[in-house]
Amino acid sequence: MTPDDAIREAQGSALRPVYLVVGEERVLAERVIAAIRKAALEGGLPDFNEDSISANDATIDRVMNAVRTAPMMARKRFVLVKALERWDEAAGEKGKASSQGGLEALETLAAYAAQPIDSTCLLLVASKLDGRRKLASLARTKGFAVACEPVPRAALPRFIEREARERGHQVPADVADLLAEVAGPELGGVLDALERLSLYVGKDAPITEADVAACVTRIRPSSVWELVGAVGRRDAATALRVFADVYEPQDRGLPLVGLLAWSTRQLIRFAAASRQGASAEAAAKAAGAPPFRARDLAAQVRKTSERDLERWLSVLAEADLALKGSRRPARAILESAILTMTQTAPK
Repeated sequence: MTPDDAIREAQGSALRPVYLVVGEERVLAERVIAAIRKAALEGGLPDFNEDSISANDATIDRVMNAVRTAPMMARKRFVLVKALERWDEAAGEKGKASSQGGLEALETLAAYAAQPIDSTCLLLVASKLDGRRKLASLARTKGFAVACEPVPRAALPRFIEREARERGHQVPADVADLLAEVAGPELGGVLDALERLSLYVGKDAPITEADVAACVTRIRPSSVWELVGAVGRRDAATALRVFADVYEPQDRGLPLVGLLAWSTRQLIRFAAASRQGASAEAAAKAAGAPPFRARDLAAQVRKTSERDLERWLSVLAEADLALKGSRRPARAILESAILTMTQTAPK
């Protein structure tokens, strides 16, 4: 099931006795945990009916003792077991004591999950788990597996729009796409940016591209398009000058890379719509850009081949990886990327 399915199930008070939450998106996992915990402990005393256990330093015996303990003056007992991937990893380690975890511990959990105790809600959490384990197979078969995988890039703008609405703000589709590019893909970064934007714009106010520029990227959209234009003209001197004006050492230029990638994708979508006969305004809408930008997009597309635009995305992706993992100075990485983008694509 999806995280939303699990949360709706918990809010409807239809709790299962066991849940297996697997995935690397911590925000989604934490939301599922909070919803199930609230439903399980509703009407009871948490201090007497809750156990939080980490597989990093606990034995399977401790977990089984917890799930078999009857609730005290409550309908349910809630048992949370975190970092279950440690036992999965230990399953392949020779000499690992079974009482500490490993394959025997996972099989003990699988046996329990096949015949659980209704008065306990056992929530098992892992960032990853071998799908061949009996526990994982049973969870899929019985429907108590909750997948908390990263939100795909294509779905991230819709997630942002929904989160903004819950905070009382409207976000145009193009602005949501921009925020997905500069604050994603991890939801923690996206939600942090939304919180800052919510405070910045004030209660019930819409969130605009200018707000994202002022509060998140600290780069004017006009400067980005000036840089894109210079790159498209293969004017390396102007491109480097504009880059020097907008580069922020504190953020290593990562928001700028996101803005450039977002602008490049808009150009690719605009070009595709134009080839299919769309007017400049319709092509701008298809690209996720406001109508007033149609003329600029059309002019840029006339100067830049689709092959070059696709190459820009590749160069920017490499720059993003280098900024996050290389020891090279961030400014040098970005200057090199910009110079590469101004060069003519090899035939």
